[in-house]
Amino acid sequence: MLVLLILHLVAALVAPLFVRWWGPRACYPLALAPAAAFGWAVARTPAVGDGGAVVETYPWIRQLGLDIALRLTTLSWLMTLLIGGIGALVLVYCARYFAAGSTGLAQFAAVLVAFAGAMLVLVFADDLLLLYVGWELTTIFSYLLIGHSTERRSSRWAAAQALTVTTLGGLAMLVGFILLGEHAGSYRWSDISAQPLPGGGYLVTAVLLILAGALSKSAVLPFSSWLPVAMAAPTPVSAYLHAAAMVKAGVYLVGLLAPVLAVVGPWRPVVQVAGLATMLVGGWAALRQTDLKLLLAYGTVSQLGLLVVVTGSGTPDAALAGTAMLLAHALFKAALFLVVGVIDHGAGTRDLRELSGLRHWSRPLFVVAVLAAASMAGVPPLVGFVAKEAVFAAFTDRPVLLAGLVAGTVLTVAYSARFVWGAFADRPGVEPVQAGPIAGSLLVPPAVLAGVSLLAGPAAGVLDGLLRPYADLLGGVHAHLVLWSGPTSALGLSVLALAGGGLLFALRGPLAPVLARLRWPVSGNQGYEWIVGRFDRMAIEVTGATQRGSLPQYLGIILVVLVLLPGGAMLAVGPWRARVPLWDTPLQPVVVLVIGVAAVLAVRARRRLTAMLLVGVTGYGSAMLFVLHGAPDLALTQFLVETATIAVFVLVLRRLPNRFSARPLRRSRWARRAIGVTVGVVAAGLALVAAGARRAPDISTDFPDLSVAQGYGRNVVNVTLVDIRAWDTMGELAVLVVAATGVASLIFERSRTGPRPRRAESAGPPDQTDRSVWLRGGPTLYEERRSIVLEVIIRLIFHTVVLFSLFLLFSGHNAPGGGFAGGLVAGLALVVRYLAGGRYELAEAAPVGAGTVLGAGLALSVGTGVVALLAGGSVLESAKVDRSLPLVGDAHLVTSLFFDIGVYLVVIGLVLDILRSLGAEVDRHIEATGAATGGLAVDKGDRS
Repeated sequence: MLVLLILHLVAALVAPLFVRWWGPRACYPLALAPAAAFGWAVARTPAVGDGGAVVETYPWIRQLGLDIALRLTTLSWLMTLLIGGIGALVLVYCARYFAAGSTGLAQFAAVLVAFAGAMLVLVFADDLLLLYVGWELTTIFSYLLIGHSTERRSSRWAAAQALTVTTLGGLAMLVGFILLGEHAGSYRWSDISAQPLPGGGYLVTAVLLILAGALSKSAVLPFSSWLPVAMAAPTPVSAYLHAAAMVKAGVYLVGLLAPVLAVVGPWRPVVQVAGLATMLVGGWAALRQTDLKLLLAYGTVSQLGLLVVVTGSGTPDAALAGTAMLLAHALFKAALFLVVGVIDHGAGTRDLRELSGLRHWSRPLFVVAVLAAASMAGVPPLVGFVAKEAVFAAFTDRPVLLAGLVAGTVLTVAYSARFVWGAFADRPGVEPVQAGPIAGSLLVPPAVLAGVSLLAGPAAGVLDGLLRPYADLLGGVHAHLVLWSGPTSALGLSVLALAGGGLLFALRGPLAPVLARLRWPVSGNQGYEWIVGRFDRMAIEVTGATQRGSLPQYLGIILVVLVLLPGGAMLAVGPWRARVPLWDTPLQPVVVLVIGVAAVLAVRARRRLTAMLLVGVTGYGSAMLFVLHGAPDLALTQFLVETATIAVFVLVLRRLPNRFSARPLRRSRWARRAIGVTVGVVAAGLALVAAGARRAPDISTDFPDLSVAQGYGRNVVNVTLVDIRAWDTMGELAVLVVAATGVASLIFERSRTGPRPRRAESAGPPDQTDRSVWLRGGPTLYEERRSIVLEVIIRLIFHTVVLFSLFLLFSGHNAPGGGFAGGLVAGLALVVRYLAGGRYELAEAAPVGAGTVLGAGLALSVGTGVVALLAGGSVLESAKVDRSLPLVGDAHLVTSLFFDIGVYLVVIGLVLDILRSLGAEVDRHIEATGAATGGLAVDKGDRS
């Protein structure tokens, strides 16, 4: 089974290449994938024919106890035959249905094959969670197939509607699966079905949620509206998804679960009421359609209601009849959809009011259509008659339900006759359709399906033996699948249904006004549009009420919720530690006092720069607390991060007003202060509660020994970053790269990967331009912006600071430092170089693109993990290399150093990207604005 799934995956991947080579004819080799599934299922017939099963299990997610558990039983065997056989025929059909050069054909072929594979995942899955994976894959692929004609709004709308309805149902079903799996103690259906389930409201809730997913997938009321709209898809999609495969997924799920869950209270009322209502409403709607494809679509809705009633009733005879009807419906409905595709392809229309004389155009097509429609109507000796007889026989002891099924069958007979008459009859006053010959690839697939329908009727005894093992799961089966069972009540009801349907069709003229009046005041599609519109309106109203464009309001709401929910829970439970020491050293309350005063002054500050510096004081105070607690690495990193943050703030504040906007009213000021104080108290309380709530041993207690034994370093913090928790650091590096890219994309008006700005020449005389300068970019600044003292200091210390950053990088494995701290130091060196000499000086200091540095750092870090894997270890595993070098002595190299170098480069690249975005690029904006408005330019070179 796994090989079949891989085969479909490979076929889907190579499909675009095949289409590029051979055009639509690529569908012929692609059809081999579903044909292989069909052949494999045929070969497994003896294994499942006596009630056995084919089982395959492969490890998947060990931590969750989730395996790829595949299981083939009678019901999934039947579905595999339909998915593989009809899928292969549909692909053969597509080879001539689509013209050479059709738009999107490569994607269509790939998605269709992938859909077939997803359906196989669904029917093979023994694990409910794996079944859900296949379920949602079919939803996604059906969305792409329905929306194939992206240039048409109706196609896009139909795809979105199908996706919305089936996805919501699928999410409800997932919750039901989780409830059922936890309730039963296993997610394997083979395990769940082998033991009695405890009852109660928990199980009832799970059943209702699962049924919501199944009914939405099979377009059963109240979820029927999406299927007729989905007829905007190409006809092969309708023949496969909406007749043989996707819509059968819900029916399959109902049939799979019915042997166990049919006894649960709401199961039978839900499936029988919803299914019977769907059968009657869909059949009545089909009689009003003039589009042949829509007629079949509403007929499909009606037949799906019938299938849900029969397969979900949970009795042995109904189960046998349900599998027979499942087979019959897939055969005749797929054939009829393909016939409509041929008619549309040749005549250019599907409107039965414009079609005339088609039976003269192609006798074979007419015969195929008559056979398929007769099977749908339940005319002997076709398989549809056998299945319908079995359905009537299974419900003879339920007169109310039986009466509804007979009424639905009368409608089925009527719209079957309407289809044949509408497509092939001669109409007075309508010109006969003139079309060319039909290609064999278009005619053979529906002919094969209609032929199987014809042959399967007389072979009812064989079908009975093949399908009976599934019905035996519900108990002893009394009925049989037979073509002729004598003068029984079921036969009488069949005759009654045929006569009633024929009479209803014969009176179509006088009944036309009745058909026009007897309809729901609001169609399903209108109801869906109304619901979606109300949700859109509600979203607009909620957004308008909450998203007022006020950052203080957003933060206030978030903080108030924090106080009310976690803070309220903390007060209600009171999980306080018995004794909390206030400080370990008298210096700690002093630092805390400084932080508190700075925070209060920051709130009261009127100038932005003042507030930013005061906020920086709180950060430096936090770093001092790390120092007092004996955490030099954390303190060093906090100092550097705070300094870099201040520099970034300074760059941003250049483009903002010096002062804050007008202060709020006094009452709102006190409210904000109260919120701030309360949040601080709640945050401190939550920190204390979290620290005292630990029950399990602290894993960090083992880190010192692990850092020496496995990371080969004594700096626990650095070894944790580059070895013990290197995966976390890898994710943080990716976040830094994304953040740098995001900042640059918001600021740059042109590509940031272009050439760096080149130093402009000074406007002075030659003897001045040739003299030595401390910083090459300094002369490009206005005199009032230059600071000779700063330029001299930066010239003297820049290289020393860079060397110090390298020292932190290489010593960080055993002493305070590391790649992150070293990268920040090097980045700050670039910051002061820019502040002293401007954007041209930055280009002189770092003549390389920030993207190059970021990419090199990330590649080096990832490469370190890959090399460890290739060397036979685990990803990012460290190794120690000891060598004796001349003039140096014993040298010890730890491979995680290369990972740390990657961190170093990524941090430098981030700072460089921010400097070029918020610094150099903003400078360029200012220069351009000044030149455009006649203002002063910033750059001497530009002024000259």
